[in-house]
Amino acid sequence: MQQLFATLLGLLLCSQFAVWAQSPGLQVAKQWKLLSYNFESPTQASDPNFYNPQNVLITGIAVTDDRIFIATPKLFSGVSSTVNWVPKGKLGESPQLQAYPDWSFSNTARSNFNCSDLILTSVYRLRIDSCNRLWLLDAGVSRSLEDYEITCPPKILVVDLNTDRVVRRIDFPPEVLRGETLFTNMVIDETTAKSCDDVFVYITDTVEPGIIVYDSSKDVTWRLSHPAMYPDPDFAQSEIHNDRFVLMDGVVGLTFDERNGIVYFQPLATDRVFSVHKNVLRAGPLASGQMLDVKLVGKKSSQGIGLAVSPFDSSLIFSPLTETALASWNPTTNQQSVLAQDRDRLQFVADITTTRSEPGVIYAIASKFHRFFLKNLNANEFNNRIVRLELSGARTGGIKSPLHTLPLSLATAPSAPSAPAAHNSILHYGIYNQHSQSHVHSTQTSPNALQTYFTSPALTTPLTTKTPYKYENAGIINYGVRSPFTALNQGEAFPPTKANRDTYQRSYLDTLVSSPGPTATAAAASITAPSSYMQRHSGYYYHHH
Repeated sequence: MQQLFATLLGLLLCSQFAVWAQSPGLQVAKQWKLLSYNFESPTQASDPNFYNPQNVLITGIAVTDDRIFIATPKLFSGVSSTVNWVPKGKLGESPQLQAYPDWSFSNTARSNFNCSDLILTSVYRLRIDSCNRLWLLDAGVSRSLEDYEITCPPKILVVDLNTDRVVRRIDFPPEVLRGETLFTNMVIDETTAKSCDDVFVYITDTVEPGIIVYDSSKDVTWRLSHPAMYPDPDFAQSEIHNDRFVLMDGVVGLTFDERNGIVYFQPLATDRVFSVHKNVLRAGPLASGQMLDVKLVGKKSSQGIGLAVSPFDSSLIFSPLTETALASWNPTTNQQSVLAQDRDRLQFVADITTTRSEPGVIYAIASKFHRFFLKNLNANEFNNRIVRLELSGARTGGIKSPLHTLPLSLATAPSAPSAPAAHNSILHYGIYNQHSQSHVHSTQTSPNALQTYFTSPALTTPLTTKTPYKYENAGIINYGVRSPFTALNQGEAFPPTKANRDTYQRSYLDTLVSSPGPTATAAAASITAPSSYMQRHSGYYYHHH
């Protein structure tokens, strides 16, 4: 069935390519064939360990009134500065990257530094809070796709954009780190903030899959994990046009719906999007044997990383890699739209962000990562782009497409809860009957029902076709052992592709849509901080020093 959906999707995309290829609402804000920097001296550019233009690509973006901040992580050698900025300026420009806050923060090709210094090793994502401060998540790992050198422990630097000076540093306690921890993404939850530092930060660990929660007001951190955060070997191979590549990355896509308090996340190696409510994350570390209350939101037509939430109606905005598109799905109304599709300008969208300076506008990074990764980069093409898209046009006259393929009954579907609930099950959105949990059988009348990027988790197979697999409690896993997933990034063999999977056999992750979990209030009430923090365990709070 999934193969049928994918085949029909390809035919429909081809038939409408003449319309979509132009994507008139999609604007190129900046574009580069190869990225270059404002070097302090000409000799720096001639040192391949300091600068190798074919190894520099963008993965993160943050936008203000007059500047665009760019993250260029050290995936490979020769990345001169990991955080940079360019002036907003005119559309379509190819400006040099300006090292940020300045060149003294770069430790590339240096040995004369201490990890306690104000330096930056490798930043994948950066975010701006409501106090006009830029949060820089430093993974601390150099050459993560080459020899994976753990240069420094991960940290966060908070920079005041009014002065461009660091105003806060956050170091993570070793108890929440694992052998090959790689912090790649974060969202800042300010929904209950009473001051600039009264926030929660949710952080993805991609190689040792988990979500780290940082309570900024109390300066404590804890780690949460769930099978949904791990990569799925059936989706290890991604495909963009004629390029195929294998990357077993765990949870990396992350966004936050402030209105409903829902955190959405996705590994790279999966076709699924999951969610967890902020109250569940805030409730603290899990008790022994307790499972995190994660819900399956739906399945996409292919893998992806970038996620965002529309400020208009809380629609989830995502980018399926194979379809080279930006699409949206509103879990409350089931309204679905293809916002833009472009075979060249939307290859590998690594980050999608909204901006306070331009309400209703999203910016996205399209980096052609796969070409860098496969070492078949064409230096005569534009390989890094920042694109801009106005959501208001998509809401009133964009390309409309029903992206759910399974029968739903929206006429009688209850509206989303007016107040955020701890249990953010898709039950609230009417896909299942809330009382009997039986599947809603009605007919999808749209003639374009198979024109799909996103499918509902309301599968037509029985909910109890398979007993959920019992996973070990995270507290007894030996984290000193090298991650078994990392080796797959080196090109070793991996399990059979999804083409060989029985598509009618539901997995444990599919059952997450129908099993109500404990409310956040109950979860919080059952957890108390231990008096001692001597034992290494995922179920403890850890104070920062």
